[in-house]
Amino acid sequence: MYYVYLLESEVDGSFYIGYTSNVKNRLWEHNFGRTRFTKLRRPWRLIYQEEFDTRGEAIKREKYLKKVKNNKYLKKIIGLGP
Repeated sequence: MYYVYLLESEVDGSFYIGYTSNVKNRLWEHNFGRTRFTKLRRPWRLIYQEEFDTRGEAIKREKYLKKVKNNKYLKKIIGLGP
């Protein structure tokens, strides 16, 4: 199984979207500075995840969500806002 996940920075409210086969481990990596992009906005909290059967499906969904680039619309898509 693969997962697309959405993290929110507890520092500035920014979002990070990624995919992985192990959400728990990946969140740990983000929070302990193991990823360059998210290192400066720690701590992160998991606010959303979707499950996919294949890596290809997860990548496709991740790319779509990253294209959105509008936090209000993104929250609406994942069911966190009006």
